[in-house]
Amino acid sequence: MRIKGKRIAVITAHEFEDVELLYSILRLNEEGAEITVATLPKTAIGHFHARPYWPEKPITGRFGSTVPFYVLEEGNRWKHVETTALQEKDFDAVVFPGGLAPDFIRCDEGTLAFTAAMYRAGKVVAAICHGPQVLISTDVVMGTDIVKGKKACSWLAVKDDLKNAGAEWIDAPAVTVGNVITARCPDDLPEFCQEIIKALE
Repeated sequence: MRIKGKRIAVITAHEFEDVELLYSILRLNEEGAEITVATLPKTAIGHFHARPYWPEKPITGRFGSTVPFYVLEEGNRWKHVETTALQEKDFDAVVFPGGLAPDFIRCDEGTLAFTAAMYRAGKVVAAICHGPQVLISTDVVMGTDIVKGKKACSWLAVKDDLKNAGAEWIDAPAVTVGNVITARCPDDLPEFCQEIIKALE
């Protein structure tokens, strides 16, 4: 187990990319990491699931996976908290899966503050697919340079966002610059997780 005892927060919200969340949890836990899945409170402003909508619906991915997971028992490979419980001192890394969830997360100032604190502490900050949207907003709102002036990659739809934020967009499975790791899409999950594991070893 290459990263036994390392503590990783995986942050998501309604409409997450199912495979990017589940694969990351299982692969990083396989190497010994302690995984906390943190979700936006369902009451967060503008945070809802539209297919169909009801207020008490579990946090639900684009393809129907839910948090809490019905297929993975809590307390074994993962535990669940709301983002309001996150503190930088408790974690070695933060991971942002993609899907449409980052569009909600990037509006949550508490999560942006947590991300900025992780980055400034030199801890691993990783995002895949649409996840770099959160890094862009952290730079803007919190005054960091997580992607500004750096090489980064993402899903193609986020390419212009990264370039407009001052990043150099790279068409590669995964890019690591300092303590920041970005990746393009679900096909790149193996490379993405390998970069996270290497950074935490």
